[in-house]
Amino acid sequence: MGRRSHWVVPGSYLGEDRHGWWIFQPEGSFISRPGAAFHARSDAVLLVPRTGDYVATFYDDEYPGDFRVYVDLAVGHGWNHLRPGTLEFHVIDMDLDVIRSVTRGVYIDDEDEFAEHQVSMHYPRDLVDRMLAETEQLYQAVKAQQAPFDGTDAEWFRRGRA
Repeated sequence: MGRRSHWVVPGSYLGEDRHGWWIFQPEGSFISRPGAAFHARSDAVLLVPRTGDYVATFYDDEYPGDFRVYVDLAVGHGWNHLRPGTLEFHVIDMDLDVIRSVTRGVYIDDEDEFAEHQVSMHYPRDLVDRMLAETEQLYQAVKAQQAPFDGTDAEWFRRGRA
């Protein structure tokens, strides 16, 4: 798998619970990647899970867009200590996404990109199988609103905005 820069999203560490580590991303944050940059249109909360090959971003009703939950399938979770009090979290995005949308409900996105990258980036078969299984498990959890996709994020929004 090739290494290349991806999204840079600043945030403030809120704390942890049984699901993982929670990060608050305030409205107006400058979000960028090569070829794209914008200021966040609303607050968001990011969950870095204790287990699982994903990261999840939660949006509440203040978000002017269509998403409420956006789960990026990702591997290689890691933290870099940049300086005292400043951490950087990174993952390798595997393209597949599980999304809860206001208008479309819950769906899996970017299956075509994942299929293309399996070939062009020579993903090992065990990685492909693991990502497909994780995607299905997350799809079912988001659809059934199982924790942490059950409104758990509301308390983390409250803490971030306090």
